[in-house]
Amino acid sequence: MTLVGVVGGGQLGLMLGLAGARLGLRFRFLDPAPEAPAGRVGELLVGAYDDGELLARLGEGADALTYEFENLPAHAAPPALLPPPAALAAGQDRLDEKRLFGRLGIATAPHRPVDARDDLEGVALPAVLKTRRLGYDGKGQAVLRDEHDVERAWAELGGVPLILEELVPFERELSILAVRGRDGATAFWSLAENVHREGILRLSRAPAAPKLQAEAEALAAAVLDELGYVGVLCVELFEHEGRLLANELAPRVHNSGHWTIDGAATSQFENHLRAILGLPLGPTHALAPSAMVNLIGDVPPLEAMLAVDGARPHVYGKAPRPGRKVGHVTLLDPDRDRLERLLGLAGEPTGSAATIAA
Repeated sequence: MTLVGVVGGGQLGLMLGLAGARLGLRFRFLDPAPEAPAGRVGELLVGAYDDGELLARLGEGADALTYEFENLPAHAAPPALLPPPAALAAGQDRLDEKRLFGRLGIATAPHRPVDARDDLEGVALPAVLKTRRLGYDGKGQAVLRDEHDVERAWAELGGVPLILEELVPFERELSILAVRGRDGATAFWSLAENVHREGILRLSRAPAAPKLQAEAEALAAAVLDELGYVGVLCVELFEHEGRLLANELAPRVHNSGHWTIDGAATSQFENHLRAILGLPLGPTHALAPSAMVNLIGDVPPLEAMLAVDGARPHVYGKAPRPGRKVGHVTLLDPDRDRLERLLGLAGEPTGSAATIAA
C-alpha cells in the first residue's frame, strides 16, 4: 500500500489523510504534539520537526514525503521532500518572497528590509512592519500609523530581521491555489476572496473575481515553474486599482482553499497527493459557489451548525483556545441569511457576510 510521510500533523495533515484514505493511501506524520489531529488518520511520530532520526523514520518505506507546516528549517529538509526544499525556503522569509516576485515581474507593495531602529527613521506612513520569518495568522506584524506606533512595534518586534511594507489601500484580499505535478502539468482553482479579522482568516468565498483569474493563474504559473514546484501552492494577493499585487506565498495546502473539499471537482488535498505521487491531476472547476467559515477558538454545537441547510462542518478535534482554528464549515450556494447564521454561530460580527458581495 502506498505510504505518504508528512512533516506536521495539524488539521492540514488530517485533511490530507482524509483525502488520501479514499485513494487507499497510508500516512505517517511527524509532529511535536502527541494529540495532533492527524494522528486520527495515520501513524504519528512525536518529536521536533528537525529531529534527524525522526525525519529518517518518517521517510522509511515512504513513496512520497511532504509537509503541511512550512517552518521546518530548510537545511533539515530531506532532499526527497515535495514541494522541493527551494520552495520551502522561499516561503519562510518575507523578503525572499518579495525578491522572488520581483525576479518574475510580479507586482508587490513597496517594501524595504529593516535591520536596525535607524532604518525606520523618516519612513512614509502608514506601513506594516513584519518579522521576515515565522509570522502567521497576524503574528509577528504591526501596523504603523504614527511615530508612537513605530516605537511600540520596534519594542515588540525589534531584534530579528524585519521587513517594512507600504500599507496598500486594497479593495479586497484574494488567493489563488495552483497545483503542479511531477510531469509539469498544472491546474488552478477559482480565485477565493478572503476576509480577515485580527490577522486570522474568517471567511472565504469562491469563485471570486473572474476578470482577474487569468492574471492570477499567470503569476502563479511563473512561481511554479521558477521553483520546479510539485504539489499545491497558494499565492495571497491584494486587488488594488484593478490589478493584482502579490503579498505572500504558502508552499502547501492552504486555509483559503478548504472550500475545495466540498465545492470543487477535486479538492486541494487530493490533488496535492496526486501531484507528489506522480498521479494524474484531477479537474479543479467549482461545482457551485461556496463559502467557507473558519471556527476560531471553540466549536459551536454540532446540531446548530447542521440545522443550517447545506452546512458541512469539518471539526479538527483540537482543544478550544482563543485564536485557534478548531474547524471550518462549508456552505454551497450560500445566500445571505444562511451565511449570516453560520457566521453568528462562529462568533463573527453581525453583517460579516455583507463584506463580500453575494
